[in-house]
Amino acid sequence: MNTSPRIVHVQLGPRSYPIEIGTGNLGRSAGMMLQCQPVTHAVIITDMNVSETHAASVARSLDAEQIAVDLLVIEPGEAAKCVDTAEQLWQKLLDLRTDRRSWIVAVGGGVVGDLAGFVAATFTRGLSFLQVPTTLLAQVDSSVGGKVGVNLPSAKNMVGAFWQPRAVLIDTAVLATLPEREYRSGLAEVVKYGVILDAEFFEFLDGRAEALLNQDPRVLESVIERCCQLKADVVAADECDLSGRRAVLNYGHTFCHALETLTGYSQLLHGEGVAIGMQCAARLAERLGRVDAGFTTRQRDLLVRLGLPVAVPKLDHQAIVDCMARDKKVEHGRLHFVLPSRLGHVELVSGIDSSDVLAALQD
Repeated sequence: MNTSPRIVHVQLGPRSYPIEIGTGNLGRSAGMMLQCQPVTHAVIITDMNVSETHAASVARSLDAEQIAVDLLVIEPGEAAKCVDTAEQLWQKLLDLRTDRRSWIVAVGGGVVGDLAGFVAATFTRGLSFLQVPTTLLAQVDSSVGGKVGVNLPSAKNMVGAFWQPRAVLIDTAVLATLPEREYRSGLAEVVKYGVILDAEFFEFLDGRAEALLNQDPRVLESVIERCCQLKADVVAADECDLSGRRAVLNYGHTFCHALETLTGYSQLLHGEGVAIGMQCAARLAERLGRVDAGFTTRQRDLLVRLGLPVAVPKLDHQAIVDCMARDKKVEHGRLHFVLPSRLGHVELVSGIDSSDVLAALQD
């Protein structure tokens, strides 16, 4: 099924770009690239989960426009988003004689997009790249905004850059191929947007949980479009995370990144960590008198209805707090938390006592 695409524009002056959202539009990949500039060579970076399906479809689109295509396939999973994998990709690009006119095309989830974007940002000091996100989480969040990077063993996303894609192509039809757990993981980021920026959108989600779980095409396109527009507005206001405006997007992520790190990037999917982190952040806000218990309960109920975990894994809580101290959001030794003050509004808060953080980790 093909539908007329929805277009969201990320307004960043000379770095502005479109996000095209549709169903059955994967074959538009070459067209989006050629709208930006003439293209003769592209390197698709993907993982083993989608190399023979969605990446192959993108390759056919490029080949039909006489664009030379090379395909580089990485292992799936967060563990692949590391310096070693980036170095391997740099060497392969060198072997393929990739030059500054070549494009990088990221086809996959958030790991592929972050890693391929980082490689694009750094090889020959910057290559054009197209994001083709194939997971819900990547479609609503990580493919938009230009944050690219890799993990260190003891800290997530610690090495990276701001490097905007030239375009983002979102095909909702690919979500039907996702494992159910992966799909539900992406719903955590969807809920996040309602909590942090748009109470009306939260109400919309609350009334359509079943339709979301059933992947209703119309609801999905509408939800993805709204998430992309909300993120585009934030990125346009604070592209490089300097004013603090973009920090609101990190709601739940300080807890999440510590949990992911301490579980070796293997036990939790990113969206699952976000869901748990959002509940920790809500409990912390409630403890500090910023929101009432009703807020925390309402957020929890929607996450649970969408099949997301909300309980902290069995980890030493002091170890979690210690891990947070290595987070890249630490400034002058003080950790910042994004905390709600009401549904649809969050703020950056610092100077929180570690005893309160430890208490927030209690279910």
